[in-house]
Amino acid sequence: MTETQAILDNCAERVRKTLPDNAGPCSPQEAAYYLAHTEQGESIRRLADASGTHPSTVLRAVRRIEQRRDDPLFDRIVSEMEEAPVPTPQIQANIDARPSSGTAPGRLTIEQVRTEAKKFLRRLSEPSAFLMIAPGAQKAGIFGANNDFKKPTALLPVPLAVEFLKQDWIKVSSRSSAAVRYQITDVGRSFLRRTLAEETVDRKPGGGLAEAPVPYLGQHQAMADKLMMDPATGKSSAVRINIGESPIGWLTRRKGPDGKPFLAPEEVDAAERLRTDFETANIGPQVAQDWRKFLTPSDKYSGSPRAGEPGEGPMMARDRVMKALAALGPGLADVALRTCCFLEGLESCERRMGWSSRSGKVVLQIALKRLVEHYGLAPFKS
Repeated sequence: MTETQAILDNCAERVRKTLPDNAGPCSPQEAAYYLAHTEQGESIRRLADASGTHPSTVLRAVRRIEQRRDDPLFDRIVSEMEEAPVPTPQIQANIDARPSSGTAPGRLTIEQVRTEAKKFLRRLSEPSAFLMIAPGAQKAGIFGANNDFKKPTALLPVPLAVEFLKQDWIKVSSRSSAAVRYQITDVGRSFLRRTLAEETVDRKPGGGLAEAPVPYLGQHQAMADKLMMDPATGKSSAVRINIGESPIGWLTRRKGPDGKPFLAPEEVDAAERLRTDFETANIGPQVAQDWRKFLTPSDKYSGSPRAGEPGEGPMMARDRVMKALAALGPGLADVALRTCCFLEGLESCERRMGWSSRSGKVVLQIALKRLVEHYGLAPFKS
């Protein structure tokens, strides 16, 4: 092993003691290149030879780390790497002989970070919320739309915000000379949903034969309350459902340029009615019928069921689906059937149909408006 390889390995070990496993705001290899070059004085070419990469790869890695040091939280992380002791053989032997606590002295444990993250990430997950840090400040503030961003809704120590960045729960959204803003990442939202799901499982009383809910499933769900009418009594009650299981469910949470929901309630109701009829039509002897033929523009609604069709309920549901698709016509019927019935994502639908990016939402909205007219649904009164 050459001297440069030994230096690079020592730098990599210092990075591993700073960044968490399988997470972090930067690549451990890039951080090791940066420390070896800026602190140990190793040249780009020697580092490239020692790691078996091209010098331009090492140079880009060093530049990426240097450019991100404008971020005050990321700069603190790099400073921790620089202040970490170089693990010489004697020091490393002493470290290995000590009982492992999993955390360096003076630093928050992962349990403490996760406990504090519940309340702060919940604030950050609110619409338009952001975390702001001013240069030299000891605390960071979370601002939200509840008070028109006039004052922080929560304050957290900057070292805790550093741990959030290490876990990849936040990222920079904007920066200026006065302050830097951060927003929650998809990783942070997933962690928050998983943590809340774990709390729900812990509070749920035991007993029964039903399978216990899996906390990790909660991070992939978007639960919401929906009013459902009981056909027997005619009364409506709130039911907890996963609106994230379909593209329509995700669109119900999106807002348009005017700040209003992208889909009106009657449009969502029309999409769910089409999906219910589609699923009902597949119940019966001919479950494996090929619905792909209805995606071609040349197919028209015939209105005459063949012998050997499913029972009356599925047959009537199939009849309603065909009438709805005929009312939509080619193009609109395609996007409605793929999105509402096959639960195909809008991006995949755009690629299949050869449409431009982000045009699927507009076409789907037009299709749902026509479905509302076809079903004769009245606008929901707020």
